[in-house]
Amino acid sequence: MSPELPVSAPKAGDADRAPEVRQMFERLAPRYDLANRVLSLGLDQLWRRSAIKALGPNVRGEVIDLCAGTMDLTRMMLDAGATKVHALDFSPSMLSNGAKKLPPGANVRIETADARELPVEDHSVDGILCGFGLRNVPEVHKAIAECARVLKPGGRVVVLDFFQPESAPSRIVQASYNSLIVPVVGGLITGFGDAYRYLAGSIDAFCTRKEFEELMRREGLLASSWDVFPPVASIVVGEAPRGGGDV
Repeated sequence: MSPELPVSAPKAGDADRAPEVRQMFERLAPRYDLANRVLSLGLDQLWRRSAIKALGPNVRGEVIDLCAGTMDLTRMMLDAGATKVHALDFSPSMLSNGAKKLPPGANVRIETADARELPVEDHSVDGILCGFGLRNVPEVHKAIAECARVLKPGGRVVVLDFFQPESAPSRIVQASYNSLIVPVVGGLITGFGDAYRYLAGSIDAFCTRKEFEELMRREGLLASSWDVFPPVASIVVGEAPRGGGDV
């Protein structure tokens, strides 16, 4: 049986929110995919395909689906030619629901893990994808440091997420959607409106994509970013240098 959702959802800015966030996702797992499709009008899958494309040829190697959730990206990376996928998430229920999407005999290592302490050897993977997960990780800089640690030279980490908007019009549109639509629709679908108020608030507590690029650079990664269509979600790419030189 999944643990009970806390009486109050975690606060997006709390440094010690990880246990409560884990419990929240445990309860959301059965209807999480449906809520994503409805809230994004089905665009979340298009965004994930863009993230796969950003990984480039690195996808055809050993890769990590970080904050894998219900493993949409795991399945997509397998279809794109990944030789092995590490599907890592801190919610066992999310992973259990996601495992149903995998083909028989798929070379996927499914493991409950904290993004701040990856159970993967140094310089051992070709690519890392994280879709809509890192803004729920306290001390996100530690997760980025772990990504840098496990990437091979030339390896890429691709982060797809809702970053804090930089322009005033974008902030107004996103704030209105997050406060008025997300909790209502997410609550109707899953029964946990408080959880979707937290998820909406986690965007306001997250960094901008330019700030996220800078976090990557501090860990020695070559960073770039762009918005996907429509420009509500963004992709940030960090590449491990192949040799010496400035970042």
